[in-house]
This record gives sequence, structure tokens and C-alpha cells, in this order.
Amino acid sequence: MCKTRILIIEDDATLSEQITQLLQARGFDTRHENDGHAGLHAALEENFDLVLLDIRLPSLNGLSLLHQLRQIKQTPVMMITASGAEQERIEGYRKGADDYLPKPFNFTEMMLRIDAILRRSKAMSNSGTQKSEILVDVLYLNRIQQVTKYHAKLLEFTPIQFKLLWMLVENKGETLSKAFLYHSVLNKPFSRYDRSLDMHLSRVRKKLVETGMPPERLATVHGQGYRFS
Repeated sequence: MCKTRILIIEDDATLSEQITQLLQARGFDTRHENDGHAGLHAALEENFDLVLLDIRLPSLNGLSLLHQLRQIKQTPVMMITASGAEQERIEGYRKGADDYLPKPFNFTEMMLRIDAILRRSKAMSNSGTQKSEILVDVLYLNRIQQVTKYHAKLLEFTPIQFKLLWMLVENKGETLSKAFLYHSVLNKPFSRYDRSLDMHLSRVRKKLVETGMPPERLATVHGQGYRFS
């Protein structure tokens, strides 16, 4: 069985060594590059399951690297940003990042975020063999027929709304970031000025609540994304 491969693009030698040791202890295969151009070359020439990408890199900054990578590959990317660098984080999402981790960070949180990204990536890559039905309590979804029922009552959703609900229900209990949902559901980069995802979610929640579902089951996690519980 092939090991999961993670590319670390980080110019802080101490931090990159700590991350490398932690990931290798978990059984991951890692490669480290400490500048942007070398990191981009590695990401394009080899196949990785995840890229951990620092924003402020020598020779080529992380945002430019991400932009160029996304022209060719859709490898999942977690940005590592300075604490409070909100504009960099937003720009990273717009360019196609899947998640971000602000410095300084807790290594336990880092591993949880990495595991979540890898689970979602694997689920999407295996979508051709995934289950066609989901039943959670009294909520039933059939992906092939695009059917949704709550308490056996048929609900009508647009294809985008159904895809959004399916993604959230399939990842029950997990907060899915807006950046991830923009890419996986709307097929476009995240933008804080674009309210289309919020509107789709609002309509989905409204229809479910009207049939008796408690509104808190489809929750907005402020500053992060959405979660079905």
C-alpha cells in the first residue's frame, strides 16, 4: 500500500523539521523544500496527497506559487500564515487553498486538519464508487435520483443545493470550510464578496426546517464554514 505523500514548503528550518518528524512518526512520506521556486517544481513534477505551504517564502511567495500550481494541478493545499494575516488568508482561499493554519499553531490541531483534508480528498477521488444513498435519522438522500426526503416528505432542491447538502451530510459532524465548498460544490474560487454559497445554504436550511428539522443541525460556524450534525 502506498504511503500518503506530503510536501512541506517552509523556510523556517526548525518548524519544518518539527513538522517532518511529526508526519513521519504518523507514517506519512514527506519531502521538504525551503523556497518557493523549488517547492513549485516539486509540486508539479511529483504527485503529492497534500501540500503544506508557507505564505512568506524566498524567491517565490506562497500565493504566487499556489496560483501557478492551480493552473495545472488540484493537489490539496493547506496554507501556513502569520497570525492575524487576514488578507493573505482571504487571497489564499481565492487562489484555491483548501485550508489555513495560523502561526503559532498547535500540532494536534494541525494533524486534525490534515486528516480532515485527506479524508475529503479521498472521498472525492473515489466518488465513482461511493455510496448512492445516505440515511441519517429521518433524512434520506439518493444521489443517483437526486431525491431528498425528511420524515418521508419529498423535498425539492436544485442540483447545486442537493450537492451542497450531500457534501455536508456525508461529512456529518465535521466543519467544512467555505473555501472547500466553493471548490467542491460551486466549482469556483472562494471570494468573501460572493454570497452565492450562503444563499444556497440558507435555502437548503429553510426547506429542511419547514419540514421539522431543528435549525441547529445545519449550522453556520462563524469564521470557518458549515456543519451538519
